[in-house]
Amino acid sequence: MDGIVKNITDYGAFIDLGGVDGLLHVTDMSWGRVTNPAELFQVGSTVQVKVLKYDPEHERVSLGMKQIQEDPWLSVGNEFPVGKRVNGKVVSLTDYGAFIELRAGVEGLIHVSEMSWTKRVKHPSKIVNIGDDVEALVLDIDQENKRISLGMKQIEPNPWTQLEEKYPVGAVIRGEVRNITDFGIFIGIEEGIDGLVHISDLSWTHRVKHPSEMFQKGDEVEAVVLNIDVENERFSLGIKQLHEDPWGRIPHVYPRGARVKGKVSKVTDFGAFVEIEPGIDGLCHVSEFAEEHVEDARTFVNPGDEVEVMIIDIDPDERKIGLSMKAVRKAEKGLDYRSYLNTQQANASSGKKGMGTLGDAFKDKLVRSDD
Repeated sequence: MDGIVKNITDYGAFIDLGGVDGLLHVTDMSWGRVTNPAELFQVGSTVQVKVLKYDPEHERVSLGMKQIQEDPWLSVGNEFPVGKRVNGKVVSLTDYGAFIELRAGVEGLIHVSEMSWTKRVKHPSKIVNIGDDVEALVLDIDQENKRISLGMKQIEPNPWTQLEEKYPVGAVIRGEVRNITDFGIFIGIEEGIDGLVHISDLSWTHRVKHPSEMFQKGDEVEAVVLNIDVENERFSLGIKQLHEDPWGRIPHVYPRGARVKGKVSKVTDFGAFVEIEPGIDGLCHVSEFAEEHVEDARTFVNPGDEVEVMIIDIDPDERKIGLSMKAVRKAEKGLDYRSYLNTQQANASSGKKGMGTLGDAFKDKLVRSDD
């Protein structure tokens, strides 16, 4: 029917059909997005509408204009197949993405996660603005619910797929520390791509409680490429791997029975940790201090004291060394360390308090010290 626009509101327009007024709701004006009905109509102008519903009891007539034309969503499957490159205009922005008008009545959503391979997009306005013409790739179509998923980043090659070729495992890279967390440091590899050095890969010998003990933001560092996970976009690096693991040589440099001098680095209620070389500590249990019983280790040695100890046990897999000051005194009296260890083992087997083995005497204490 033809009618005359009688009044315009925010939610629609009232149309005079010749003595009977009908409401043309804003959602029934066009298959496309209508922000304000005044953009399409003027009071007094003639329009053609379709009667959608008539309620004689309440004298209400619902009208539509878009229903005169075919629903554009009926052909989107053929017009915008998955994988096709499309161009459109940004018509709306939300916290989670940007809506792109592909044609009148057909919009697609570019989610913030699909805007950039490398940038962490907090809001789409950081990438696009309303009115911008953009190119995107059709990722998915839900014709029933009238939804099209688009991607902007898919127009460009994924830089993560190129990283494996540019930075093979074992390669040494140099970059700036961009961020420090409780679990490691992030090193800048390329624009928008960081590599993580986990706290466990910072040092072979230093027990790192927090990465800030060793690094600060802005530091230039070298690291070894350990792994690249393209699918999950993770770049794993290691700093300790730049150097040989010292524990590979420790058993040869410090065999059982060897006497070494070191500095007490820490004293606990169960013994003292002695640094025999930079970063390498061994535990001298309180029972290995002296012949006489020592009740409190802190009354016998202090941090910084220089002491001579004997290697009585070593476990390179667990990275633990058992030391004894008492064995040094025994050796000075002519007792071979093997005899000393055998005696201690015999005492442990008979239930007497003694050294036994590193596992018998030190295991629980070493675990406590690591905690």
